[in-house]
Amino acid sequence: MLELYQWELSQYSEKVRLCLDYKGLEYRKIEVTPGIGQVELFRLTGQRQVPVLKDGHKYIVDSSAIAKYLDSEYPDRPLIPTDSKKRAQALLLEDWADETLGILGRKALFAAISQDQNFRKSLLPVSTPDIFKSVIEGVPKDFLSVLGVGVGFTPDVVNGAIASLKQDLEILIELLADSPYLLGDEPTIADLTVASLSILLKFPEGAYLDLPESLRGKGLPIIADNPDYEAFFTWRDRLYEQFRKPLTGKNPATSTTPTSIEID
Repeated sequence: MLELYQWELSQYSEKVRLCLDYKGLEYRKIEVTPGIGQVELFRLTGQRQVPVLKDGHKYIVDSSAIAKYLDSEYPDRPLIPTDSKKRAQALLLEDWADETLGILGRKALFAAISQDQNFRKSLLPVSTPDIFKSVIEGVPKDFLSVLGVGVGFTPDVVNGAIASLKQDLEILIELLADSPYLLGDEPTIADLTVASLSILLKFPEGAYLDLPESLRGKGLPIIADNPDYEAFFTWRDRLYEQFRKPLTGKNPATSTTPTSIEID
């Protein structure tokens, strides 16, 4: 079975999960705890960042490389169009979403996390080990604010990210006005990328992520609760209903609830 080394709230891990579900492939999630888990991941793969897909003895890193690998090795339900023009358009939109929508979403979410400890606590995956929860929950708001400035997340940067996100969502709504998917009547890697990278703006309504049920359909109020972007999130949730498998947890062998990485 395919194995996905991931972090549950990583947008790029979610991109791979959506691609795997779209193709109907079975896989097991292995949760990589930031810090100590990354040490083990590096030992296994030479890579510290998630997602990493393991297929047999192969380790494939980076969500875009994983999507291309899946099309190569599991060609049913292709993610990337074969038509040269649509292929170029799909890959261009995928790259745009990776470099803008994903990064801007993290910056905007940081503002909410740094200001609200309860929100910060609620975002921890249900399966997070208790010792790690206690560390994250105890981080003071002021420390996070300083950390945000240290990595470039100043108030001006966050406000700029939110303004750019609003503009991007308006453009996406226009692209979807006359067709069910971004490039026409069939979904591509562009749709799956845009949909998955938007999870930090507003979590999907269904049981797709290992998070408290109370967070379903919730997100950044300035975007998630704004009726101007309702059409986008309606499209995103419809795409999830079509292609994303909900969490089950009934059978440990096939459960989509993540397993924590083991440290030797």
